[in-house]
Amino acid sequence: MPANRHDPERAIDLDLIRCTENAALAASRWLGKGDKNSADLAATDAMRGMFELIDCKGLVRIGEGRKDKAPGIFVDEKLGSWREGTIPAAIAVDPVDGTTLTAKGLPGAISVMAVTTCEKPDDDPSELFPAISCHYMDKIAVGPQLADGNRISLDAPIKENLDIIAASLNKRVQELVAVVLDRPRHEKIIEALRSAGCGIRMILDGDVAAAIAPCLPNSGVDLYLGIGGSPEAVLAAAAIKCLGGQQLCRMWPKNEQELEQLLTVDGYTQADLDKVWNVEDMAQGQHIIFAATGISDSPMLPGIRYQGPYCITESILMRARNHTVRKIQAWHDIRRKTIRMASTGREVPL
Repeated sequence: MPANRHDPERAIDLDLIRCTENAALAASRWLGKGDKNSADLAATDAMRGMFELIDCKGLVRIGEGRKDKAPGIFVDEKLGSWREGTIPAAIAVDPVDGTTLTAKGLPGAISVMAVTTCEKPDDDPSELFPAISCHYMDKIAVGPQLADGNRISLDAPIKENLDIIAASLNKRVQELVAVVLDRPRHEKIIEALRSAGCGIRMILDGDVAAAIAPCLPNSGVDLYLGIGGSPEAVLAAAAIKCLGGQQLCRMWPKNEQELEQLLTVDGYTQADLDKVWNVEDMAQGQHIIFAATGISDSPMLPGIRYQGPYCITESILMRARNHTVRKIQAWHDIRRKTIRMASTGREVPL
């Protein structure tokens, strides 16, 4: 591999799809079985196992499992072969976005990751994705028609944002559809959307796919808004950048204890807490790859299904450089398909 190439992400992009495919397949064994931690553990093990075969120096900048202590791939973990001369890469990952959805057999679960590579083997990838200490962020995500980000605002009344979005999409406000996480903290948002006449699609979990949906043709979604996880905000930002959309976010401490932790221990200032992040802040550079595989049906991807001796996965692969989007359908022969698990270093049958 050349020491310096203009598109180093091409060397690993399809392998990243194999990571999300294997994680989704492993998690799907637990679909509807009421055990979200086992689904997460299986997906995590499978994703690590595939990463062991990828030639890169992967450093996890955005991991999962912080909020509920579930099994996960964690910040500062090293993934990949780490052979001399291989590509340095920053990784944002969630082996299962929507563990509760998976456990309950509900729509909206995906396996997802974003990777941004360095151009030279000696470059430091640690600053390419921001590690945000605050667990939650206030977010609004829109499609390419509003990509400049100056036409909507986190501080504007919801009705004002809806008027801007509707005008940009050549729709009436009554024709818009917003996705909101079904949480008590969103009662005022839901009330304001309904008062304006905007349609609402409420979801239990899975806000990565929901935030990306306004950028996707025929998703039936025009905006995503509300308070969700910070790791999910970074993952969504990577895909939204590849699709030419926009996402605005601001840290949202969930209580006084977290606010005190951020200001006195983590070293944030009030200006840091007031900062509005956009996709460029969260997903820097042009060497970004976004990969995801559906576990259950979502606005972004169909879920895993079986047909005869085959298990069928649906995945999406995006690159920021040229805004390339690939849909990948894979037919896995159940009689031959194996998944490499990191815990044992062995291939196990599907």
